[in-house]
Amino acid sequence: MKTVLITGSEGFVGKNLRVTLQHLEDLRVICFDVYDDPSTLFTLLDQADFVFHLAGVNRPQNPEEFQSGNTGLTEQVCYYLAKSGRKVPFVITSSTQAVLDNPYGVSKRGAEDAVFEYGRTTGAQVHVFRLPNVFGKWCRPNYNSGVATFCHNIANDLPIQVNDPNVVMNLVYIDDVVNAFAQLLDDYADMDGDFCRVQPVHTAKLGEIVTLIQSFKESRASRSIPDMTDVFVKKLYSTYLSYLPKDQFSYPLKMNVDLRGSFTEFIKTPDRGQVSINISKPGITKGNHWHHTKNEKFLVVSGQGLIRFRKIGISEIVEYPVSGDKLEVVDIPTGYTHNISNTGETDMVTVMWCNEMFDTERPDTFFEPVECKE
Repeated sequence: MKTVLITGSEGFVGKNLRVTLQHLEDLRVICFDVYDDPSTLFTLLDQADFVFHLAGVNRPQNPEEFQSGNTGLTEQVCYYLAKSGRKVPFVITSSTQAVLDNPYGVSKRGAEDAVFEYGRTTGAQVHVFRLPNVFGKWCRPNYNSGVATFCHNIANDLPIQVNDPNVVMNLVYIDDVVNAFAQLLDDYADMDGDFCRVQPVHTAKLGEIVTLIQSFKESRASRSIPDMTDVFVKKLYSTYLSYLPKDQFSYPLKMNVDLRGSFTEFIKTPDRGQVSINISKPGITKGNHWHHTKNEKFLVVSGQGLIRFRKIGISEIVEYPVSGDKLEVVDIPTGYTHNISNTGETDMVTVMWCNEMFDTERPDTFFEPVECKE
């Protein structure tokens, strides 16, 4: 069994990596974080077969802490491993700011140099990631991540400030970072020169990101969902949901209620139609209409009923019994007038999907009873 040490295990990247690796077989994960006794780090290093060095400083009270927390700590770890005589593979997270001459960039570049030197002198495999902005669940808002801050503040109805909406951001998603790290355990690294990289890198303007996040919040009222075919939108939406207040996971829907039961729109999308929930009282029949192009799928999830069809211009009626005891999807073809009746003694609940959102200007719905008179 391989033992993996993660330093900075309670940080944003470290926590995501830790919970992922802990689910892998034949892998033992040991952790070190800023609140642990510093002396225990070297005991853990003695046990490690692989090191992910994610601990570091990025928002110190004193700029001098950059040097000690980034370069200094990395040098200590590399020196200790080199002295042990074991060729322990070593991974470090640096930053794209390592090319800059500010205190943070200089300290990250110094840490990189220490790791490369450890690899040269010992022959151990070393992997240095110059990460751009990382986004995803569990990132601390109002700290050093704009995405985390905007997601948190918008989800919690707090004010936001966008100084320059045209600033271009390069971002990588936390799951992609963790996957790239995990692949190193199988001796695979995506290299760009001397540095490892995470793919894909998503590029977007700050103003566009904020607009997307605001649309996520508004989607509840419009009963819509984002375009999940856009990979960045999909990842950003997942990130936004992780910042919802604990008392706001749920939200109400508008139920259209009458004596027959109710009809409630659940989800609406411009390209994949909409999903609604229909509840019918015992003995109630709904429908008796047909469509030219609009088509639907019905799924009864509770109760018992009967769906009847009649092709326009023909007298033959086709019947499909439906029941929540046997989940079965029934397609509603175009050109067939149709209805659904509750034949049971309890409410019948039907999930209804339609291939398009309802358009009051072009409803494509024409009344005609299924049971026609001879």
